[in-house]
Amino acid sequence: MLEIRNLHARIAEDGTEIIRGLNLTVKAGEVAAIMGPNGSGKSTLSYILSGREDYEVTEGDILFNGESILELNPAERASKGIFLAFQYPVEIPGVATMQFLKVAMNEQRKARGEAELTTPEFIRRVKAEASGLQIDMDMLKRPLNVGFSGGEKKRAEILQMALLQPSLCVLDETDSGLDIDALKIVADGVNALRSPDRAIVVITHYQRLLDHIVPDTVHVLYKGQIIKSGQKELAHELEANGYADIIGEAA
Repeated sequence: MLEIRNLHARIAEDGTEIIRGLNLTVKAGEVAAIMGPNGSGKSTLSYILSGREDYEVTEGDILFNGESILELNPAERASKGIFLAFQYPVEIPGVATMQFLKVAMNEQRKARGEAELTTPEFIRRVKAEASGLQIDMDMLKRPLNVGFSGGEKKRAEILQMALLQPSLCVLDETDSGLDIDALKIVADGVNALRSPDRAIVVITHYQRLLDHIVPDTVHVLYKGQIIKSGQKELAHELEANGYADIIGEAA
């Protein structure tokens, strides 16, 4: 589903290269974890996948379902089924959460040539997904993410993901700022989206998230490259021993 070939990318403003020849393949139905020390390029990779304009791809390609997405803007990528859950979801004062959700869902439906949801159908879908994430409907009447706790922001993003049903879910350090209870709720929401037709990329520092969202594959990112790949046991090895040995092997 996702194939990254010899990707090189830099910060557009100052030309600093962050991604340096990254190769990665994630199949449909797969949950792939990307781990690595600070500054290795994990969040940058997520931004590039979503089409953020602050970064410039200088070499290589990103294929999604066999099609290059490098020339697509963020909205076009989203309409094709790519979803990014941010490490720090932004607050949008003045935009009610329910209105945001409705517009997002209907824009995607229009892109697919489908009819817009009626208000009753939209509310029914939101209520069904929100209950599983322990989201109170009153919370959704507030402006998007404004005054939300860290856990509420992350649950709101998983709600968006559940409603939009993307083909590729990219979770950028979703466990950041979550207590144990909120982590389990969010992880349960992600696990509910596991499907043979969907790929999930989980970017994280820590094993604790992967105790709840068990990956099929684990990839170590360092200085803009994947330096080692393995199965879920690799995450336990990293938790126990850190990155030094693996970085040493790759040097």
